Amino acid sequence: MLSPCFLHLPTRLKSLFQAALVIGGLWATSAHAKLIEEVIKVPVKVTDNYGKEVAQDIVVTIFYDDIAPKPYPLLVLGHGRAPEAEGRAAVGRAKYSTNSRWLTRLGFMVAVPTRVGYGESGGEDVEYTGECNRKNYPPGYAAAAEQTLKVLEILRQRPDAAKDRAVIMGQSFGGATAITVAAQNPPGIQATINFAGGGGGNPKTKPQQPCATPLLERMFANYGKTARIPTLWIYTENDMFLGPKFPKEWFDAFKAAGGIGEYTLYPPLGADGHGLFSKAPEIWQPRVLEFLRANGYPAIRAPEIKK
Repeated sequence: MLSPCFLHLPTRLKSLFQAALVIGGLWATSAHAKLIEEVIKVPVKVTDNYGKEVAQDIVVTIFYDDIAPKPYPLLVLGHGRAPEAEGRAAVGRAKYSTNSRWLTRLGFMVAVPTRVGYGESGGEDVEYTGECNRKNYPPGYAAAAEQTLKVLEILRQRPDAAKDRAVIMGQSFGGATAITVAAQNPPGIQATINFAGGGGGNPKTKPQQPCATPLLERMFANYGKTARIPTLWIYTENDMFLGPKFPKEWFDAFKAAGGIGEYTLYPPLGADGHGLFSKAPEIWQPRVLEFLRANGYPAIRAPEIKK
């Protein structure tokens, strides 16, 4: 049964409300719906590693809690990159449902883009950074950052979204993309959070030995020269893509060049700690809360978990 307040909404708002609930697979069974899930398409234009311009729509999943205070601060959450084309296609529609739900309970409107070359968005592999011995990392992350910022721009046009309060977060390739965004210092972003960010790793062929690590160190050092947004870097000791050594070197280069950041290294997790973000959110959530409270969100509270 729909909430009585629904009956007093204008026709257009009723339609939007119903569409959001249907897309999210949820119908209100009490006075208020909780988690709302929407799917939109966002037009993006990016340049690949070879200078080719690619323009297309990408699929973006949006989550929010309809009773959280508005306007919602925004959080764009970036996914990772599988080494093989099959893995990139298998992304489907990127959601990170469990962590997105937790973030909405902190009050954020969460957007999870499925970037160009992945899953339901499809298209060319614009984030390809070259063969292992001939890497050119920056263009790949620049393409991902451009898509991230376009999604943020579109979200800010919504009447229920804050225009000047946002966080960028990402896992793996998406984590390094968050640092790429920080280096650009876009207005209205208070913090960026990098989970297991890096590139060139393949646990099957080169466990803990990513390709061309000095080039990644140079890239992060260049980011540090301009980045003035606070950053949080989170890794594990047994990351089979990146190892425990190189990410700290990248972070140190970033800091030495002037970047603002905090580094957290967790103990080993299972067979491969690279998946900490999705596999064990209870481990990192307190650290993220602490960081957000210190960087623009002092009143944020841990959500109560319903039994």
